[in-house]
Amino acid sequence: MFIEVNDIKKSYGEGGSYAQVLKGVSTRIEKGQICAILGPSGSGKSTLLNTIGGLDTIDSGSVKISGVEITQLNAKELSLYRRNYLGFIFQFYNLVPNLTVKENIQVCEYLTQTPLDMNELLETLGLTEHQKKFPSQLSGGQQQRCAIARALIKNPELLLCDEPTGALDYQASREILMLIEKINKRYGTTLIIVTHNTAIKEMVDRVIKIKDGRISDDYVNTVIKPASQLEW
Repeated sequence: MFIEVNDIKKSYGEGGSYAQVLKGVSTRIEKGQICAILGPSGSGKSTLLNTIGGLDTIDSGSVKISGVEITQLNAKELSLYRRNYLGFIFQFYNLVPNLTVKENIQVCEYLTQTPLDMNELLETLGLTEHQKKFPSQLSGGQQQRCAIARALIKNPELLLCDEPTGALDYQASREILMLIEKINKRYGTTLIIVTHNTAIKEMVDRVIKIKDGRISDDYVNTVIKPASQLEW
């Protein structure tokens, strides 16, 4: 089992502002799967993603990645876990504005001893001709491609995507989803996608739906639609 989440609970605040965001969430995600986490705003889906990424602590329960209980790691061990095993893709790219595309990717390339080949990655993500441009010279879709390349250069076992198409138009969103599909097939990367885009559930291996801090549905797709055929 690659990812095993067992009865995790998470709350924020205290007194009158106390809110329980995760209320006993349990699930398993196999190595090499693409998994979509769906749910309305405030349902707890991003908190679940951040917990798996070691960005959020939990009140109780456990999160195991390849048998390692990450909720028991100290701050230094968590930092090494994120550096060595994870890649993150966010809705708003978080690129360094005064670095070129290639330099943004190199920031993460220097963090690993076994990076992917830079030229191959640029070619795979359609960034070769844009590698010397700055983020302000790119479209939203191109900036997200750069963010994906930056996350992928480390060759992470797990890629966590928080609303990767949320800031993009229909065509750019479809292109990004096709890239995510291509990454999974080419590199065998496990991907977890938090999204409001319900069409994405048709292209993934596993679907987890969260409502009010609890899993309302959790299933494996028997038929998977190519990202190029999605409509929303």
